[in-house]
Amino acid sequence: MIFKVYYQELRTEVPVREHTRVLFTEANSEREVRQALKNRPYNIEFVQKIENSYLEYEKQSPNFKLEQL
Repeated sequence: MIFKVYYQELRTEVPVREHTRVLFTEANSEREVRQALKNRPYNIEFVQKIENSYLEYEKQSPNFKLEQL
């Protein structure tokens, strides 16, 4: 499964839409994604499973890069 993770770069940062970053990763569950990212200094806002037409839409973006965790 492919997940889209919305996050702030620092844990102390308050979530502000204009500063939110995104990464895409492959994992078996949301829990696995959160476990893999727990050592990074990210303030994770939301982890979303993407599939079907939404995944195809995201793949068209020049910013789509699947990150290995």
